[in-house]
Amino acid sequence: MVAWSLFQIVESLGGELLGEGSVEVRQVAPLERATAEEIGFVTHAKYQAALQATKAGAVIVPPALADATSLPRIVTRDPYLYYAKLAQLFNPAPAYASGVDPAAVVRSSLPASVYVAPQAYVAEDCVIGEGVVIGPGCVIERGVRIGAGSFLHPNVTIRHDCIVGERCVFQPGAVIGADGFGFARRADGSWEKIPQIGRVLIGDDVEIGANSTIDRGALDDTIIESGVKLDNLVHIAHNCQVGENSAIAAMSGVAGSTKLGKRFMGGGSCGINGHITVCDDVVLSAWSCLTKSVTEKGVYTSLVPPLPHAEWNRNAVHVRHLNEMFTRLRELEKLVKKQGEEE
Repeated sequence: MVAWSLFQIVESLGGELLGEGSVEVRQVAPLERATAEEIGFVTHAKYQAALQATKAGAVIVPPALADATSLPRIVTRDPYLYYAKLAQLFNPAPAYASGVDPAAVVRSSLPASVYVAPQAYVAEDCVIGEGVVIGPGCVIERGVRIGAGSFLHPNVTIRHDCIVGERCVFQPGAVIGADGFGFARRADGSWEKIPQIGRVLIGDDVEIGANSTIDRGALDDTIIESGVKLDNLVHIAHNCQVGENSAIAAMSGVAGSTKLGKRFMGGGSCGINGHITVCDDVVLSAWSCLTKSVTEKGVYTSLVPPLPHAEWNRNAVHVRHLNEMFTRLRELEKLVKKQGEEE
């Protein structure tokens, strides 16, 4: 791995260099296990003890900790973001040769810069941009469009007529454009399938995690705007819209026809009800659920804090009687008010 001096890093990424700039590092690492050839980072003063004990060759620190160590250091307002950019320098994406592997099946014309791996399938009438990588076992159905520089890891499926923007990354097993969950109930209780005739439209710079699914629209399109990041095992149902630069963590689900505003952030295993609208800049805590529309930005939480089992059982008993207790309280209020008026 190529070593970078601190001089070179700051020249490339910015920041203020304090200490010996000729120090070379080869990788980023946590403070606790970093070696002299690695650079660590600290984001908050509560990690100051780890900063004092680290054996890293250099560190990335916020301005408040600029004088908290004698190690060579790069001072920046957002050490975590700086770490992310530096990790990209040390760990660039692997380069792929262009061309179509003999074990792939391709039925559309492709630019010479595209790479198609073994066992991948590209159907008719597809439009694939420059530099796209289609990994092993991927299935690209008819009429799909994929923008330049996008990367499909193994076993990604993009169903017919869906559109993907530029520089998107789909992790293994992602499924784009499967049928939404649309059924009409017959009189006898059985189900009649409703054809899902919409598409999935995905903007630029979107990342979809492993085994995540985005359903095609029933009538209108499902829309994932530019900059959205979805973790593994996230489900977006039919006709949803996810606003630009939103991020949703693993095991979360968004029910059909819901519109999430820009910069929405959903914690792990959060759930969002169907047919609601969420305004811009909303954060939903992990394991929480939204059941109605949100019109004011902020952080929302519906999770019950964990309790010892016996205490939880006692509280559950009271919860079952909340309506009865509310009714009795109202009656008492009326009685107290009446007595006050009589006096």
